[in-house]
Amino acid sequence: MTSTRGNSFQIVSTRHKLTSRNWIKEKIMRCPKDFFIKGEYFHIYNRSNDPLLLFREDNDFIWFLNKFKEKIKIYPASVFAYCLMPNHFHFLIRQDSMKPIYRIFNDSLSSYVRHYNFKYRRKGSLLEGHLQHININQDKYMVYLCQYIHFNPKKAGIVESLEDWKFSNYLECVAKRKEELFNNELLQIYFETSASYKAQIKEHENYVKEHQFSKLLLDN
Repeated sequence: MTSTRGNSFQIVSTRHKLTSRNWIKEKIMRCPKDFFIKGEYFHIYNRSNDPLLLFREDNDFIWFLNKFKEKIKIYPASVFAYCLMPNHFHFLIRQDSMKPIYRIFNDSLSSYVRHYNFKYRRKGSLLEGHLQHININQDKYMVYLCQYIHFNPKKAGIVESLEDWKFSNYLECVAKRKEELFNNELLQIYFETSASYKAQIKEHENYVKEHQFSKLLLDN
């Protein structure tokens, strides 16, 4: 079983149609193991148990990212967008071999939880539930997802500018930093320059504000 998706990000799969309209329904789904084949794209995410923080300080973010970088060498993958937040994380990622990329997260998180529990003198689970993963097979949704992932810190009110948040690869997208957890294929296909991507993020911000205002009017 092989993937026919190429670098042009064409829609090739009919197994799992995903659009922003059915995002609410689809976001709780987990892919069967046979979805994890070379060339497939996934939105992978999880969150901590309330009221726990997944990352309490900068060193926690750094420890997890270092472990993730170790594991991605064992299970080859390309990261197009990621963001670590104090209580959750998001990755838009492609599997680049037949080794399933959920193992990157399972192994990294298992090590991280042991480290976290030892560091903060606690026991028990840290994560809310199983790792969540969605197979992504629509071009425009991948573009939307990049913006959604990168906009998280500003939406949460953690930073005034996305460039102030160190624990995502937004800085790579806007050519402010060079890190290994970044593949620029998507950026090159859909945005001519980093300035174009910044402008698109601004449009996303306006869209979020508009819909929040609309919801407020409806609630009233």
